Amino acid sequence: MTFHKAIAALLLTAALAGCQSQTEGQQRATTGALIGGAGGALVGQAIGGNTKSTVIGAASGALLGAVVGSATTPQRRGEEMCRYQDRYGRIYTAPCDDRYYNGNY
Repeated sequence: MTFHKAIAALLLTAALAGCQSQTEGQQRATTGALIGGAGGALVGQAIGGNTKSTVIGAASGALLGAVVGSATTPQRRGEEMCRYQDRYGRIYTAPCDDRYYNGNY
C-alpha cells in the first residue's frame, strides 16, 4: 500500500510542477478540470454505484470544469492587442501603441 502512495505522491508532484510555466488561463482550466473531475467522479459513483458511472462522471466533470475555468479567466484591461503589418507584408499582433488610444489608426 505504501508503494501506491509513493506513486500517487510522485504523480501529484509532477502534475503541480508542470503548472509553473502555464499562463493564468491555462492554470485556471487545469484547476477546473481537476476539481470538476473529482467532483464528477463522486457524483457518478453516488448516482450509478459502479465503475462506468464513476468514469463518465469524472470525464464530464473534468470537461465542464476546464471549460468553466477557462471561460472565467479575467481579461486584463489596458493591454489591448492590435494587428500590425511589417514592411514585408507579414501580419503580427502586439500590444497597441498610442495610435490606437488616440484614434489615429
